Amino acid sequence: MNLGLLFLKVNTTGVITLSELDWITNHQSNFSRLDMALVLKIGRLMDEGIIELDCRLPA
Repeated sequence: MNLGLLFLKVNTTGVITLSELDWITNHQSNFSRLDMALVLKIGRLMDEGIIELDCRLPA
């Protein structure tokens, strides 16, 4: 997974999944400063309610 592509997907759909959040936290130590800025932006958008948390359970 690529953080830039994930950021674009999250911005267009307005939804981030738990597995995507999990991927971000697991790879956080490998991120550059630019990547961390994207992560902070995602967090701010979640706080503002622009990005929703998709927590659908598989059937």
